[in-house]
Amino acid sequence: MEIERDAINLGEERIPSLFRRYLLPTLFGMLSLCAVTTTDGIFVGRGVGSDALAAVNICIAPTMLVMGIALMLGIGSSVISSIRLASGDVKAAKLNITQALAVCTLIVAAFLLITLFRPELTGRILGSSPTLMPLVLDYMPFVFAACMFQAWCGIGLFVVRLDGSPKYAMWCNVIPGLLNVILDYIFIFPLNMGVRGAALATFLSCMTGGIMVLSYICFFARTLGLCPVGFNPAALRLMARNIARQCRIGVSALLGEATMGVLMLTGNIVFMYYIGDTGVGAFSITCYYCPFVFMIGNAIAQSAQPIISYNYGLGSRARVIATEKLAIYTAVACGPLVTLAFSLYPSAMVGLFLDSHAPAAQIAVAGFPFFSAAFVFFIFNLTAIGYFQSVEKALPSVVFALLRGLVFLVPAFVIMPEVLGLRGIWLALFVSEALTSLSIIGYLLASRRPRK
Repeated sequence: MEIERDAINLGEERIPSLFRRYLLPTLFGMLSLCAVTTTDGIFVGRGVGSDALAAVNICIAPTMLVMGIALMLGIGSSVISSIRLASGDVKAAKLNITQALAVCTLIVAAFLLITLFRPELTGRILGSSPTLMPLVLDYMPFVFAACMFQAWCGIGLFVVRLDGSPKYAMWCNVIPGLLNVILDYIFIFPLNMGVRGAALATFLSCMTGGIMVLSYICFFARTLGLCPVGFNPAALRLMARNIARQCRIGVSALLGEATMGVLMLTGNIVFMYYIGDTGVGAFSITCYYCPFVFMIGNAIAQSAQPIISYNYGLGSRARVIATEKLAIYTAVACGPLVTLAFSLYPSAMVGLFLDSHAPAAQIAVAGFPFFSAAFVFFIFNLTAIGYFQSVEKALPSVVFALLRGLVFLVPAFVIMPEVLGLRGIWLALFVSEALTSLSIIGYLLASRRPRK
């Protein structure tokens, strides 16, 4: 594939044009990436059953945490590299990216060693019942191994877009997504491999995306290729400082991804407590759609990030504010549209995964409209937190990420079922995201109030 590099002037081109050039390929690519997970769910649900869906959902939560670490380092290194490029320090920009990739690779390797050394124990910790354990053990090894390639993509796609190739970044998502659809069908239906086939399809498609990203960075990057990293004491101290700064900037991205993991893990436990395996199967269908909503908010935030960070490095406050406003307006427009789609067509959306007469499908159809009410605030919160990351406001980004991912979400899952029964479980995410949005709006209004 010929790599098309776009001549993008982040400091002078019109903000709406810049934002559109980043948003369209980024959004399309990210939604295609979601097909990797969602296609698994559709083929597993239709080809294996609701218990298999529940097993897949149990395995996904830790992979979200790993992806969060990659996004943390990806956003952190991208913001710092944008600022370095604005000041003309290309060497420092390349060094930050190289260090982020190296450290993330070591972290994922440690994760694989710990979790796959005793996979049955890992399954029990994640909440698997004895009934689901054989399916969990079939799915877990391949999907966890795919985390290495997903992590390289999580960091590398920021680099590819910042290097001026957002369209190639899009194809790094689209091609693995299409490959996963084809392999899922072959492994699950003609070859009858069950959930293990779905896991193998995910592994191979993620491997393809990871190789595409690394190939660009190693061989085709215009500015932001890799550079040698020293291992003497001075070089290690510099690496530690750089990684610490990247983590400080991007930690809210880790918390944002961890929110998805907490949502799945806590929801699995609560549904298992109140309904059992059937409830987890119903909840798993909503969890397959959540990444699509997450990616919409993420695409808006990541499209604005290089523009905001670069102009922040230049000291161009007017362009920073203009980009922030455009991103927020886009998020506010997208949220209600997504909620409306989920509210109007729950039967069709659930029907992709399970037969409409299945007990898990009926529970999911009833819960979809309540669960989707959260998406109005969900997309806004991701976009606002992305802005704080882009201008190195680490504290508010971390605080708001903690509010939506832990402080509000877990108590909502505990309290809402006691108040409203089954409907309360579905509304827990809405309560958490709405309270977070109110907190963000209050902070923004207070921070821009004229001081005496």
